Amino acid sequence: MTRQAIKSATTRARIIDATIRCYVKYGYARTTTLKVAEEAGLSRGAMMHHFESSAALTFATAEELHERRLKEHIRRARELDQHNVTHVVRHAWGAFMSPSFIAFLELSMAARTDADLARIVAPLQREYSERWYHQAFSLYPMWQNAPDLFDLAFSLAEVTMNGLALALMTGSLSEEKVDEVLTNLESQLKVLRAEASARPRPSQSAMRP
Repeated sequence: MTRQAIKSATTRARIIDATIRCYVKYGYARTTTLKVAEEAGLSRGAMMHHFESSAALTFATAEELHERRLKEHIRRARELDQHNVTHVVRHAWGAFMSPSFIAFLELSMAARTDADLARIVAPLQREYSERWYHQAFSLYPMWQNAPDLFDLAFSLAEVTMNGLALALMTGSLSEEKVDEVLTNLESQLKVLRAEASARPRPSQSAMRP
């Protein structure tokens, strides 16, 4: 890679980072190319040299957020005691509160009434859920003999944390309620895991074609 190419890639990354900070600080609706340029410490013209339109910048930022969210979840999951439900839930919640998750949630909410944005965000959200689901299933062997219960547990955790994050962002839930909600989620997950663990593992002969 040439020096100019490295410089260009560095500047693009700087602009995307600035866009993410603007989404978190101002929300998607109030983020403008001028605000992003100011946040990045660039002129608007210099920024538009790298992203010819706000749509191009939004697409690049959504792609970056998508990859960051997956890496954040996978990194945290690999550091955990996989048998400790509380650790798993609290670390997952930490990821949901990271700037990458908050910024993507901003995009997701705006996409509800923005067809162009929905065409960018919806496929990424589906891919994220599918990839994280399969990664999580492989990381937690205690669920291997109960995929239906894992599916329920995964959906319960994802919906609860997404809803909790949204409630905090919109001010409909106080910070003081977070621990209570997460503790309740942990209790439900422990019940499902216990049910999964109680199931007999399939015999080797039953697993053969």
